[in-house]
Amino acid sequence: MAFGPQALASSPQAELQRWQQAAGQPGNAARGQAFFKQRHGGEWSCASCHGAPPTLDSQHASTGKKIAAMAPAFNAERLTDSAKVDKWFKRNCKDVLSRECTAIEKADVLAYLMGLK
Repeated sequence: MAFGPQALASSPQAELQRWQQAAGQPGNAARGQAFFKQRHGGEWSCASCHGAPPTLDSQHASTGKKIAAMAPAFNAERLTDSAKVDKWFKRNCKDVLSRECTAIEKADVLAYLMGLK
């Protein structure tokens, strides 16, 4: 069975459902917002690069690279590719937390991002 680029196509709702299922509980937007803004003992928070709220384009805190809005309501391409979502969480959680995020942390952040209108 061959998998092309379409194989990883997803939607913000499907990504949220995937991580809620992995966590065994629903994502909580209020917890996700707090998580997104918190520094977790390090130099950066998610908001350091993605903005608070992440509804506008922003830039990486150290490289200055442009980052498109994270909230799906403000950027239709966000959270539509499972491989990109996984890569984003892996890289950014390690930058912010010095570890990978848990399934519930991911579900909470996704619930927050999807609630932004």
